[in-house]
Amino acid sequence: MDQIKAKVKQFGLPRIIIVAFLLFLCVLAIMLNIPITDLISDALVRTGMNGILVLSMVPGILAGIGLNFGIPIGIVCGLIGGLLAIQFNLYGFTAFFVAVLISIPLSLAAGYLYGLLLNRVKGSEMTIATYVGFSIVSLMSIGWLVLPFTSEEMRWPIGSGLRTTITLQGRYERILNHWGSFNLMGVTVPSGLLIFFGVFCFLVWLFLRSRTGIAMIAAGDNPRFATASGISVNRMRVIGTMLSTALSAVGIVVYSQSFGFIQLYQAPMFMSFAAVAAVLIGGATVKKATITNVIIGAFLFQSLLVVSLPVANKILEDVSSLAEIARIVISNGIILYALTQIGGGE
Repeated sequence: MDQIKAKVKQFGLPRIIIVAFLLFLCVLAIMLNIPITDLISDALVRTGMNGILVLSMVPGILAGIGLNFGIPIGIVCGLIGGLLAIQFNLYGFTAFFVAVLISIPLSLAAGYLYGLLLNRVKGSEMTIATYVGFSIVSLMSIGWLVLPFTSEEMRWPIGSGLRTTITLQGRYERILNHWGSFNLMGVTVPSGLLIFFGVFCFLVWLFLRSRTGIAMIAAGDNPRFATASGISVNRMRVIGTMLSTALSAVGIVVYSQSFGFIQLYQAPMFMSFAAVAAVLIGGATVKKATITNVIIGAFLFQSLLVVSLPVANKILEDVSSLAEIARIVISNGIILYALTQIGGGE
């Protein structure tokens, strides 16, 4: 009995509840004749396409800035990279990797300035980050109207500014999803997408074991001890913020290619909430996070959305308005549940 309690405590009661709820939904899906293999395939795709955005939480948490609700800063940089790849008339993997390579230096520069700001508001990082994220999205809503992009694929046919939704069809739509994908017992495994996510998980894992990574973790875990050891806490916080911002920039490029569209204006506004919810569901806190938390959290969160929404639509198929309400309640309810796991004292 003690061993069982220890295992439950180690895995976490919230995750046990979520896994049980997910299994219950899978049983319902089978009973409602919803193809379970299609749901698993979709869950794998959504895990891969959202994974790096969830991963972007780890450096910020470990550096001591907490849950980074300011990742829309990096997302905007990633969107600019994606738009420039179209502006340069690039296709395929060339377009994808150019978008990634452009977004990284932009996001590192933005992350540096953002990190300096967070160093001046210690203790209120998550609140300030939320406002900063909302502000940058609102500011860029003006930017998308005035930036000098000339590609007809992106601009409105009448008037000025960029379209709200820009298709990637024929450019680099689902290029990672299709690369090396294979069918396993009816489940389509998006190998390229999952490998790309895995590579970035490995790179972050390596960094956290480097001298700088260990110093960053020490600064976030115990700032006074780190200062006494000669570590610049402010510098480590900036490094963590820069890495978090850069990962979110890469993450949105991966998300967009998998989604098939680049979404501008207000679309990035609330993307940080899903990433925060996923890493918390995976077992992270505002002070501790691991790569395992990211992988588990991304899979559980996206699987819940993938399975619950078709089940709700099937049950309420005769009342379309209620099905849409159920979709909103389920998706936001998962986020709310995850946020409650932070704990009032933190």
